[in-house]
Amino acid sequence: MLDVRDLPTINAILNGTSAFLLILGYAFILKRKVSAHRACMLAAMASSTLFLVSYLIYHAQVGATKFTGIGWVRYFYFAVLISHTVLAAVVVPMALITLYRALRNEFHRHRLIARWTLPIWLYVSATGVLIYLMLYHWFPHR
Repeated sequence: MLDVRDLPTINAILNGTSAFLLILGYAFILKRKVSAHRACMLAAMASSTLFLVSYLIYHAQVGATKFTGIGWVRYFYFAVLISHTVLAAVVVPMALITLYRALRNEFHRHRLIARWTLPIWLYVSATGVLIYLMLYHWFPHR
């Protein structure tokens, strides 16, 4: 049975999965393997959606988790956290628009926004894993 304290690990796995699927999906589209690209990107969307639901459930139950690192690493952590949070808010509508345009076969318009969406989404997914490692493993709350 899952406990609410397991959710940060699940969230990191979901973020890592999203990052992997985004890279794989990009590689597929470069090789013009459209159906494989589509499958990866839809799976990345599903993984990110599951992450968001799990994240909201965790923080509704537990609240904020204090970062215990000190010195330069504290400044680094908050720089990553702030950029991650801002870009996470920005990438949600971007990803939805990107997906919408692809599903409507508006591939020219899809590519125009996907060129921005992909790196931002990848950054958010990767830094989500980094934040998890810093918060729960490298500098855990005592």
